[in-house]
Amino acid sequence: MPIRQLTDTMINQIAAGEVIERPASVVKELVENALDAGAGRIEVATAGGGLNLIRVIDDGSGIAEDELPLAVARHCTSKLSNDIHDIRSLGFRGEALPSIGAVARLVIRSRVRGAGSGSEIRVDGGSLSGPQPAPANPGTMVEVRDLFFATPARLKFMKGERAETSAVADTVKRIAVAFPQVRFTLTGGERTRLDLPAEAQGPDGMLGRLARVLGSEFAENALAVEAEREGVGLSARISIPSFTRANALHQYAYVNGRPVRDRQVAAAIRAAYADVLPRDRHAVAALFLTLDPALVDVNVHPAKADVRFRDPGLVRGLIIGAIRQSLAEAGIRPATSAASELLEAFRPGAGAGRPAGSGPGHGAPASWPRPFAVPGFDPARSPHRPLVDGFAEAGQAAFFAAAEPSADARAAAPDAPAELLRTPLGAARAQVHENYIVAQTTDSLVIVDQHAAHERLVYEALKTAIHARPLPAQLLLLPEIVDMAEDDADRLARHADTLRHFGLGLERFGPGAVAVRETPAMLGETDTAALVRDLADEIAESDTADTLKNRLDRIAATMACHGSVRSGRRLKAEEMNALLRQMEATPGSATCNHGRPTYIELRLADIERLFGRR
Repeated sequence: MPIRQLTDTMINQIAAGEVIERPASVVKELVENALDAGAGRIEVATAGGGLNLIRVIDDGSGIAEDELPLAVARHCTSKLSNDIHDIRSLGFRGEALPSIGAVARLVIRSRVRGAGSGSEIRVDGGSLSGPQPAPANPGTMVEVRDLFFATPARLKFMKGERAETSAVADTVKRIAVAFPQVRFTLTGGERTRLDLPAEAQGPDGMLGRLARVLGSEFAENALAVEAEREGVGLSARISIPSFTRANALHQYAYVNGRPVRDRQVAAAIRAAYADVLPRDRHAVAALFLTLDPALVDVNVHPAKADVRFRDPGLVRGLIIGAIRQSLAEAGIRPATSAASELLEAFRPGAGAGRPAGSGPGHGAPASWPRPFAVPGFDPARSPHRPLVDGFAEAGQAAFFAAAEPSADARAAAPDAPAELLRTPLGAARAQVHENYIVAQTTDSLVIVDQHAAHERLVYEALKTAIHARPLPAQLLLLPEIVDMAEDDADRLARHADTLRHFGLGLERFGPGAVAVRETPAMLGETDTAALVRDLADEIAESDTADTLKNRLDRIAATMACHGSVRSGRRLKAEEMNALLRQMEATPGSATCNHGRPTYIELRLADIERLFGRR
């Protein structure tokens, strides 16, 4: 087949296949253009999940009439300087608008600030008409109709309207988080799906935007992270370990204000939370990385969602170290959602599914008849009524003093010292069901799972002992030779000192093999070849040898689980208070090794509201 020059229409359709994957891709490109134009308000409207209509209106600088034809021409942009490595805008390739116009019906109406009138240009499946005068407000309106009508085969790969609408909303949210000073609205059909007012400058404004996007509970359970290393800055809001989600969709990452989906950043977040989250739970986080544009390549893919760092190890280490330091400095802190769920369980009506006989106060609906109600009976006229109306407080005290306690309350016999009441976990007052410690602070009630709490304490002590000094190694009677690619053998040799610290002794054995002479004693009998190959794969991907460290940590977690205070053991008041003080001094003790919460705190004000005292 002879070589021939492709037509402009076909070139634009090919580019559209790379840039425009679905309606959310169109929204992303148009919103980024509006932000680069200095918009302070951006309105997005869709119909049919974005396949029928996408309209983006902004109040930015606008496009001059003589520049409108260039805006829809390939490789024309106002956002790129002479240095291709100095990229300081969200869009710069000059492919979005011509790609959209090649597969849809595109209308751009714009008016430059200070101009007397606006102008309009149309691109219909690659066919250009205009520009021509048109009424317009200052800024730009871009309207995209009948997406992919010129390439109907692409429509077969679209999902349902609801799924596409959800993807558009997620795209707007991810962009909006990075620009809290800009107002965003999103409407779909006949209702407003998103309305994010402009926030104030500074950390409070950013937290306000995150609260609107990720929920107010995230703001209540978030920690601030600020770090800098070798010219790379990190500013983040991360959830405490006891506040998690079932997937990683609530993890937002930004590089110089650009939303990205980077595997290395996601892996770094996962590694930072490795010891404090269950395997099936994920942290909620918003990470903002700032660095010299020359140190990151945002031109890896036409959609600009992927980036490549010049020094990925530096970025990974910064994220992991900063998050772990923030978690350690935060001390012990429970998730507010756990207390809310517990309080909700006690509210009247929460146990509507209880069997008959459960009266009010036990979760029964308010419409149920009161127990012991006798027709025609008036308590006020009963000869057995109290001498005073109702129970006076003194009478109540005498009545309850005669009752036997329902739990082991020996810890509550003496008055709690005032200095213990002022501590985060307070003073132990009782042990119930031989597993839960009930403690009191000046303004709250704390319930602690003694087994889960002590399990975390033992685990942290074991980890400190393991990583503070070189681990004991067992010498193999005969060295095990592991064949592998020469590059993998080189990577393992470079990390030999780190591996030796964890008890794994190896060295090069020819061009494509390593000889393993020692393995960690803690591992016992292990598949040495599989371990070494896993280490080589991880080093190739992230330049770390965490596989061995994580395996040792899992052994330490197992030892901690079997060596901690078991459920069913009665503790003295001194033992319970000692456990509470150790928890306060141990980072990460709000969750156990498996990621479950170790305690729940109920504020006195919430308890009083539950009983109608407030």
